[in-house]
Amino acid sequence: MASLRASGVTVVFGGKRALDEAGFAAESGGITGLIGPNGAGKSTLFDVVSGLRRPQAGAVILDGHDITRATPARRARRGMARTFQRLELFGRLSVRDNLRVAAELGARGRESGRTADRILERIGLASHADTAADSLPTGAARLLEVGRALAGRPRVLLLDEPAAGQDADETRRFAALLRDVAADGCAVVLVEHDMGLVMSVCDQVYVLDLGKVVASGPPEEIQQDQTVLTAYLGEV
Repeated sequence: MASLRASGVTVVFGGKRALDEAGFAAESGGITGLIGPNGAGKSTLFDVVSGLRRPQAGAVILDGHDITRATPARRARRGMARTFQRLELFGRLSVRDNLRVAAELGARGRESGRTADRILERIGLASHADTAADSLPTGAARLLEVGRALAGRPRVLLLDEPAAGQDADETRRFAALLRDVAADGCAVVLVEHDMGLVMSVCDQVYVLDLGKVVASGPPEEIQQDQTVLTAYLGEV
């Protein structure tokens, strides 16, 4: 079981507040969504939670432990994994070898081959096992990056716009994968602009604007919030 809390997070860039006492909560077995317009602070909040940026104020708590000042490596050892908006794959390596490297980094060297094959099936890329990563279409490359994060068997999974570049069929399969990962007990946190995906898979949704959380609740409530609907969602 995993419990992640970010609270009161404030980040200032050149006198401007990129985050203003922002936060969210995520629990094992659930999918939490972070949405908002470009520049709202979603990725900056992920940077704080994953340890890439230290906030001026606020705290990040994982399973009751304050990890606000912990390094990204220490957070990874505690079971946190993250993907990025910009793909971070080993382009010349095959899809399978990308997964093997991730499994080995996760201290599962002896099992890396079996782990890679298991994840290939899980993310639906078994037919591309020997394909160079930089030859994959964007939607499939996004899946591979999620697969690499899963190779470390995370307890908390932070996904930054993982559905970008996916077609409708890929997005449907990806939604099923997210539900499956959460059902295994992982706490999934999703930053995503595809509102159809967010509203169909998330248990809780937080809406950010100008660095602040302006609304939070289950998808059905967020979809009925006229301010949120008009400003951020449009037609879902």
